[in-house]
Amino acid sequence: METERPERHPRRWLILIVLCLSTLVLVIDNMVLTVAVPPITEDLGASAQDIQWIIDSYMLVFAGLLLTSGSLSDRFGRRKVMIIGLALFGAASVLATWAGSPEQLIAARVMMGVGGALIMPSTLSILITVFDEAERPKAIAAWSGVAMIGLVGGPVLGGVLIAKFWWGAVFLINIPIAALAIIAAVALMPESKGPWRKADPLGMVLSMAGMVALVWTIIELPKLGLTDPATLTSLAVTVLCLGGFAYWEMRAPSPMVPLSLFRDRVFTGSSFSLVLLTFANGGLMLVLTQFLQFVLEYSPTETGLAFTPLAVAALLFNVLGASLVQKLGNRAVAVIGLIVVASGFGVLTTLSTDDGFGMLAAAMVLMGAGSGLAMPAAIAALMGAVPEEHAGVGSALNDTIQQAGAALGVAIMGAVLSSTYTGAMPGSAPEQARESIGDALAVAGRTDDAGLLDSARDAFTDAMSASFVVGAAGVLAAAVLALLLMRGRTPDAQTGAGNDAVKDDAVKDDAVKGDAVKDGSMEEGPVKDASVKDGALEGTAGQTAG
Repeated sequence: METERPERHPRRWLILIVLCLSTLVLVIDNMVLTVAVPPITEDLGASAQDIQWIIDSYMLVFAGLLLTSGSLSDRFGRRKVMIIGLALFGAASVLATWAGSPEQLIAARVMMGVGGALIMPSTLSILITVFDEAERPKAIAAWSGVAMIGLVGGPVLGGVLIAKFWWGAVFLINIPIAALAIIAAVALMPESKGPWRKADPLGMVLSMAGMVALVWTIIELPKLGLTDPATLTSLAVTVLCLGGFAYWEMRAPSPMVPLSLFRDRVFTGSSFSLVLLTFANGGLMLVLTQFLQFVLEYSPTETGLAFTPLAVAALLFNVLGASLVQKLGNRAVAVIGLIVVASGFGVLTTLSTDDGFGMLAAAMVLMGAGSGLAMPAAIAALMGAVPEEHAGVGSALNDTIQQAGAALGVAIMGAVLSSTYTGAMPGSAPEQARESIGDALAVAGRTDDAGLLDSARDAFTDAMSASFVVGAAGVLAAAVLALLLMRGRTPDAQTGAGNDAVKDDAVKDDAVKGDAVKDGSMEEGPVKDASVKDGALEGTAGQTAG
C-alpha cells in the first residue's frame, strides 16, 4: 500500500451519486417484482413453479457469483467490472421487458443476476477507495440509505407502472438508470484495482457451487422439510463445497478470499452482527408484508407505502449516524442501533388484529432508526478492517454476508411463523386452512365462513409475535457480538497489533510484499509507523472508540 494517502478526489460526491444509482437499480428491480407477479402469471400463463424460478433464479445466480465478481474487480478493475455489470443488467432488462414466455423471463432474470453480482461489490469497493476514513461514514450512510428508498419506492412505483402500462414496465425502468450510471461512470470515475494476483479457479468454482447450494437449501427447506432427498442432497453439496472452499482458501498460495481476515476481531464482530441484523430484517419483510395484506387487507401498493415510516427514519438516522460515528465510534453506534431495532421488534410482538396503523408505524420508526444507525456503522467497521487491495472481495463478503443473513431470516422466521400458525388454528378448521393464512382466506371466501376468517387472522397475529421474538433475539445477539468484538484499536495499539490477518496474506503474496501491512514493516522506522496510522488500513474500524 502507499505510504501517503492521495488527495481527495475532486469529483468524489458525484461519483457517490453514480454508485447510489447503480445500487438503486438493483434494489428497485427486486422490490417491483413483488407487485408484478399476478399480471405476469396471467399474461404469460406462468405456473407456480415458473413464478418460483422467476424470483429465485436471480437470487441463486447473484449469491453464487458475488465472491467471484469481487475477486475479478480487484484483479481487472472495479470501474470496469461495474460498467460491464450495468451493461449486462440493462440488456437483460430489455429481454425481460419483452419476454413472451416464462422461460424467456427466467433466462433474463439469470442474466440480471449475473449483472447484479458484478455491480454490487464494485460499488462499495469503489466507495472506500474514493473516500478517506474521515468522509467514509457519510458516504456509506448515503449508499446504504438507497436501499431504503428502493424498499418503499419499488412496490409503489411498480404498482403505478402496472396500473398505467403493463408488467414489462417494471423492467423497462432499469434501462435508463443503467445507461445513465454507465455514462456517468465513464465520465467521472477513476479506475482502481489491487495488485495483480494469480487466479484461483478452484476457489471460484467451490464458492459458486457452495453459495448456490446454500441459498437453494434455504429456499426449499421450509417447503420440503429436512428429510426430503432433494433438501439433503443440496445440504450435502453446501457443506462439501463451502467446507472445501474454506480449506482451500486457507492453504492456497494466492487465495481468492483472504479468510484470515476473520482473525481480525473487528471484521469478525461486524460480519456476524450484520448476519444477525439482516437475518431479522429479512424475516421482518416476509412477515409484515403478509400481515399488512392478509390481516389489515392492504393492497400491494398500500403495503409498500406502509413501510414509509421505516424508510424515512432509516434515512434520517443514516445521516445522524454518520456524525455520531465520528464522535462515538462504530462500535457504540452499532450497539445503540441494534438495541433500538430490538425494541422495535418488541413493540411488534404486542400487535393485535385490532391495532391500527399507529402502533405499527411506531415500531417501524424504531426499526428504521436503529437500522439507520447500526447498518452503516457495521459496514464501515467491516470495510475499515479490509486492506484496499482486497476492497472488491471485502465488499463481496459484505454483500454475501447480508444475502445469507436475509435468506436465513426468511427461512427460519418463516418456519416459526408457519408452525406457530398451524398450532394456533382451531382443530376443527379445514386442513387446507391450517397450512397458511392465504389458504385460510381462500377457503373462507369460498364457504363465506366469517368465523374461519377471524380465527386465521388471530392465529397469524399470534404466529407473527412468535417470529418477531426470534428476530429480537437475533438482534440482541448481534448487539452483544458488536459490543465484545468491535473494539477499536487506538493508534498506539495499531502500531503493535496492526491487522494481523492482512499481514499474513501480504507475506504470502509477492505482489504486496512492499505494503506497509507486512509482518515487521511497522518496526522498520517511524515513517512506516506513521503511514499505517494515516493509511487505508486504519479506516473507520481503526477509529472505533472502545
